[in-house]
Amino acid sequence: MKKLIAGIVVALAAVGLYVNSQRTAVVRVSVVQVARGDVIASVTNTRAGTVDACRRAGIAPATGGNITGLYVKDGDVVVKDQLLLELWNADLRARVLLAQQDAAASESMSRQSCVTAGVAKRVANRLVQLKKGGLASQEAVERAVGEAESAEAACKASRDVIKVRQAGVEVANATLLRTQLRAPFDGVIAEINGELGEWVTPSPVGIPTPPTVDLIDNSCLYIKAPIDEVDAPEVRAGMPAWITLDAFKDRRFAGTVRRVAPYVLDIEKQSRTVDVEAVINDPDMQVLLPGYSADVEVILDERHDVLYVPTSVVLEDSSVYLIPAGGGTLEKRQVGTGLENWEQTEIVSGLVEGDYLVRSVDREGVENGAAAQIDEP
Repeated sequence: MKKLIAGIVVALAAVGLYVNSQRTAVVRVSVVQVARGDVIASVTNTRAGTVDACRRAGIAPATGGNITGLYVKDGDVVVKDQLLLELWNADLRARVLLAQQDAAASESMSRQSCVTAGVAKRVANRLVQLKKGGLASQEAVERAVGEAESAEAACKASRDVIKVRQAGVEVANATLLRTQLRAPFDGVIAEINGELGEWVTPSPVGIPTPPTVDLIDNSCLYIKAPIDEVDAPEVRAGMPAWITLDAFKDRRFAGTVRRVAPYVLDIEKQSRTVDVEAVINDPDMQVLLPGYSADVEVILDERHDVLYVPTSVVLEDSSVYLIPAGGGTLEKRQVGTGLENWEQTEIVSGLVEGDYLVRSVDREGVENGAAAQIDEP
């Protein structure tokens, strides 16, 4: 029995010594100093954005046919209304010529009719004057006046026929234009899907097909990126933004939010987003190409020359662990925080510049009053 009691005493003593050693053990921690600088609150896109053109048109002829004229190639710069492509249209050109000739003939006949009307009117006027002097009969005057009015009506009718023939010319030209593809605006030819002699057709309703010509207005480019629906309410048009592109990893472009879409996209059911459009303020815009992938960081707010610490050292209860510069007892202290982001948190009270804070807050043994030693950098 005495041996049993002695064994228990020894075990309890060992446990006490272990607990005491744990209490007095020195915890090694990594630290960071409170610094002064700029803190920025921002939101970024959830998926890669895209550089897009303000105007981009995938165009095709309004009717089907064989390509007989291809007047541009990929990369050509074109101006508005420039002829890009033409289908076989010899029959339509003949119809235009026929309509023009018909209109010309109508004009000639109208001139003849109107000349006749002028002569008839002058004859009628002379007979009216002669009637006043008793030198012409009433019957002759009435006949002449009637013939003059009839000739005048025929003249007016011939002029109306001219308008009809001119409208026919416009109809023939409009039909001809359906076989021609012209640039709707100034731009650059991105791609041509067709060769001389190939047959092209417009896209059937509801069935998208590659456009015959892809035209881009590269004088106006913007970046479209999806922002998570949770962050979208804070974003407004006119806010500053930073834009980065995979094609230029060492560059960051200053930009401005120009538009926030008024609807939510639910293409991915678990990740609903709002499209945000931003433009680059950098004058060096020629480096951009439509289709580049890009990221947009929208600046919601910013503070300059303030105290800040890494966000990771601030606990959920807005406290931090302080440690003396040479190591020593840890102190858990409440701090006042301001603007914050994933990397930095503004400190408005509780700390001064140069204070050492524990960075490795999740390390075992880090608690208020614990003895700690600073790891070598």
